[in-house]
Amino acid sequence: MITPDIVYGHKMGMALTMDLFQPRANVNGAALLFMVSGGWRSNWTAPEKAAAFFQPMVDKGFQVFAVRHGSSPKFSIPEIVEDVKLAARFVKSNAGKYGYDANRLGVYGGSAGGHLSLLLGTTGDAATRVQAVVAYFPPTDLRGWVSEDPNANTNYPALRFSPAKAPDCSPLLQVTPDDAPSLLIHGDKDTLVKLEHSEKILAAFKEKSVPAELIVIPGAGHGFRGEDEVRARTAMLAWFEKYLAAR
Repeated sequence: MITPDIVYGHKMGMALTMDLFQPRANVNGAALLFMVSGGWRSNWTAPEKAAAFFQPMVDKGFQVFAVRHGSSPKFSIPEIVEDVKLAARFVKSNAGKYGYDANRLGVYGGSAGGHLSLLLGTTGDAATRVQAVVAYFPPTDLRGWVSEDPNANTNYPALRFSPAKAPDCSPLLQVTPDDAPSLLIHGDKDTLVKLEHSEKILAAFKEKSVPAELIVIPGAGHGFRGEDEVRARTAMLAWFEKYLAAR
């Protein structure tokens, strides 16, 4: 069952929207946020066409919210982070309406979506806290990437903001003992977001005794295909089933 274009907030006279994909049977009482973000661009796709992508999660009984944020190039990462926190706040506060447990909320995404997922997992407060994170090949430290130079980051204009704000937007630097259990999945041939991003935040999680694991997929680059995609999705579902199970 699909509920399209749920409005979770407004900015600059525009609606911020998400689509909801719900199981018709075997509902497990947990919900997932999917960060619709690649290069911090958040594009609209007809939910009927996107449904197959979310079907494995729905088949396991999860409700899935596909969250669209204010998109690059109009908005920079600090503004985008505020959008996804607003989305998490909306989902938690509307748990009764949609029929899931507000304290059994997970978040996942790949690349920029993985980065935003980890920020929710490491910086959430009582109103936005998630209980589990899965991040595919995520940037975790933006220092050195961020610049206010209008000629910099031509492919990723969301990175054009004050370098002084980069630490606050770097999950690696936000790790604390109360963070959500986090699964990282990364290819060892990724040349866009190097494996060290996941390795470093894994070490930070371990130092703070946060449950965390890193799955390294040999030969995979920035994106998974075929058997690699199946392996990653299977691990993701197992992680969410483990940490979002009813207590």
